[in-house]
Amino acid sequence: MQAAGRAKVPFVVVPSRGLGERALRAAGNWNTTSVLPDSSPVSTAVRSRTLSATRPNAVGRTAVSEMFGADYTVSVEFYDLLQAETDRRSAKRRFAEAAGRARHGILDVGAGTGIVTETLLSRLAGLGADQRARVTLHPVSIERAGLEEVADLAVASNVIACLDPATRRSTWQAVSRALLPGGLLLFDPPPAELPTGRETVGRLGPVRVGADIYGADITREPDGGIVRMVFTYHVERDGRVLRQQRETFELWPAGASQIGAELEAQGLQVVQAPRADLLAARRPAR
Repeated sequence: MQAAGRAKVPFVVVPSRGLGERALRAAGNWNTTSVLPDSSPVSTAVRSRTLSATRPNAVGRTAVSEMFGADYTVSVEFYDLLQAETDRRSAKRRFAEAAGRARHGILDVGAGTGIVTETLLSRLAGLGADQRARVTLHPVSIERAGLEEVADLAVASNVIACLDPATRRSTWQAVSRALLPGGLLLFDPPPAELPTGRETVGRLGPVRVGADIYGADITREPDGGIVRMVFTYHVERDGRVLRQQRETFELWPAGASQIGAELEAQGLQVVQAPRADLLAARRPAR
């Protein structure tokens, strides 16, 4: 329960180019309040570049198409089935420990489907009632959200690589402003360089749904100065392909030294990350 005499700190939700449906559920439909072990309530800022906050139950192929154009209109059908659980486990490995140490606020940069948000909230002890009253949704980019010193932890999962260099630099600037002095940023870095040719990255599934088998093949290839990630989804029945659909995403490569220089330019000091697959930076304490 909420400790007597302590005011509830509101969650600030700013939903990424992802779908955002789960982030909205986390913001609007959970009947819980997250409180840290010392009973100090934590606020969470969840950032996204799109998503209508007024239609939490309308996220489907048509709604996604309207909100994002072509982005994610194919993947929306397959994400929960093929990727959600893997992403949930990854978020727990990467961010849960740091979330458990947060005392003021957590900023989820690019909330997407809300998988990371769910994981971060689940790590806060003393869950009680009325979490929805502590959540504010800002359906704009982090650069436009105007967040100032709201969080002591910021995480960016599967997002930085999707930003062109100019947007990436403005994102660092916005995160720097949003962090409290001493606040920590954790993120998975973009690819350091272009692939030499078309490469197979991995395979999702297979997952059976009734008589059908769902799966996906993932490849990447260079295209000028960017990396194109291609998801080829397929549905099979009795050994026959019923459907096959593709969706392509653009990634902008940047090496660790370049990323470090960009962070330093925005007042963020590169520090040791807790995992080899993450980079970390901290806003200096005053």
